[in-house]
Formats: sequence, structure tokens, C-alpha cells
Amino acid sequence: MEEIKTIGVVGVGVIGASWTALFLYKGFKVKVYDPYPYPIDEQLFKKRLQANLKDLSDLDLQTQPSRHLQDVLSNLELYNNLKDAVTDVDFIQENAPERLDIKQKLYQDITSYCPEKTLIASSSSGLKVSDFQKEATHPERIFLGHPFNPPHLLPLVEIVGGKLTDPQILKKASEFYQSLGKHPIILNKEVKGHVANRLQAALWREAFSLVKEGVCSAEDVDIAITSGPGLRWALFGPYINMELANQKGFKEAIHHLGPPMTEWWNDMQAFQHSDETTEILEAQTKELLSHYKHIDLSQKRDKGLVDILKLRQQLKLD
Repeated sequence: MEEIKTIGVVGVGVIGASWTALFLYKGFKVKVYDPYPYPIDEQLFKKRLQANLKDLSDLDLQTQPSRHLQDVLSNLELYNNLKDAVTDVDFIQENAPERLDIKQKLYQDITSYCPEKTLIASSSSGLKVSDFQKEATHPERIFLGHPFNPPHLLPLVEIVGGKLTDPQILKKASEFYQSLGKHPIILNKEVKGHVANRLQAALWREAFSLVKEGVCSAEDVDIAITSGPGLRWALFGPYINMELANQKGFKEAIHHLGPPMTEWWNDMQAFQHSDETTEILEAQTKELLSHYKHIDLSQKRDKGLVDILKLRQQLKLD
């Protein structure tokens, strides 16, 4: 793989700031541009960067935080135009709004400005790369590198190629993300929502339905997850957890749990969005949040994620 030294980050909201922190922390030169029709809010952006870099420093026990945090920002360059931000970069991580028209125009422009060798990743959580790569120059270098929020901490990256993507590009992308400490998975084909978001959506569908049908409250649902399967999921995924559900392993667990699970699946109802239902769910969620500020919860979440990742390292699960 050609050496990657300089990275362009296009779109610097929450996801873009998180990616930028990770790239800087790993020693890359990072050129940043936001595709909105106004300049980057430099103060807010750097505030997010500092918080994200602190998280990474807390997670990395082998670094010297005070020295490292002072040095990394010297590799950051902010730009007010796309051309300057993507010229002479080796890798691009795009985090623009989830609108196909914006993506299509953006990729036409990006590929007309950046070097032919540049790898171009989109953080898109739902759009298919085939839909916005076809009008671009060198579409074979465009792929999805979808993170899980916050990208500077969570190791998952879902890599998906479009109809015109060179398969070798996906392998190079996987190698690069692995060099950052990520756990990339390469999907065999495009599917709406990729993998993790589809799994998450399945849980949300039932979580919303249970409250809508009056089975339990939103608080009950959250307790059921955080005090039950969520604790196991932090260590192992559904397949290994199924293996551990029976002393004789996965097949016996399926034989034992399969019939009742089929009944549960058949009993589940597809959740349909409506303004009325959304109001009910939001009201119960606000009750849960009544003792917290949103920023406090975000900080608690990120600190907790650092501790969980450290535990996974100690247990040699990563």
C-alpha cells in the first residue's frame, strides 16, 4: 500500500471532528474543509478536537499526554475552499450531509481536484456509494468507510464498495483503517444501512413498539438493555453469545431457543412512525433526561467507552 501521510477531511460536524482527532493523534497531517456555505466555526471545532484528543490520550496508556496534545494540532490546516483542502492528499474522509444531491456534486468536485492515487471514503450511514460515484472522475477509488459514533473511539468501520469500486481499493482501505487501530469489516455487497445500523434499527423497532403498545416505559427498555444484554454485547457479539447460551454450543442453543424465538418474531409488530407516537416517545425520553444535561451524558458516554475499551484490551478481546 502506498504510504499515506496527508489526509483531507471534508465535513467537520461531530463525525468529522471525531475523525480529525483520530487522524491527528496518529500523526497525520490533516487538511479540513466544511462544505456548508459558511466558514468553519473554528472555536467550536477546536473545542471538540481537544475533548476528542483527551479521550484518545486517556485510552492510550503508552503516550505522554501533555506533550502529545501540544504537538498534534500543529499538523492541522483549515481551508475555506474544497480545492485547496483536497489537493495533494493521500486519503479523504468525507462527512457531508446525508443528501444524495450534495454527495453527487461533492464527489464530482473532489475527484476533479485530488490526485488520481487518492483513496476517497464516505462516512455515509445510509446512502449507497453506487448512487454518488457514477458521475465522478476515477469512481473506482470511491468507497464507504462508515464509522460508528464516535469514530475516534469506536473501532468499527464498515467498508463497502460500489458498482464501480476497484476491489483492491477496499483491501487498501482495510489495511489503512487497521493501521489506525480500527476493526474494519468489508461487506460483500451494498445494502441500505450497512450492517451495524440495520442491527441497531431492528432493536429500535422493537424498543419503540413495546412502548407504543403499552408493554413498558422507555425507562424500562433502557434498563432492560443496559442491565442485561447490553453488558454482554460489550464483550461478545450475538453469535458467540448464542454459543455460550448452552453448554453444548450454538446448534443446541438454536434447537432449544429457536421455537420460542420464532413465536416472538411472529408476534413482533413493525413500528410505523407517526407524529403522535413520536411525541409520546419523546416525552418519555425527556423524562429520562430530566436530571442530566445532554453534554454531560455525551461526556459520560465517551469516558465509559474509554473504560470499556481498556477492559477489552485487558481481557485480550481485541
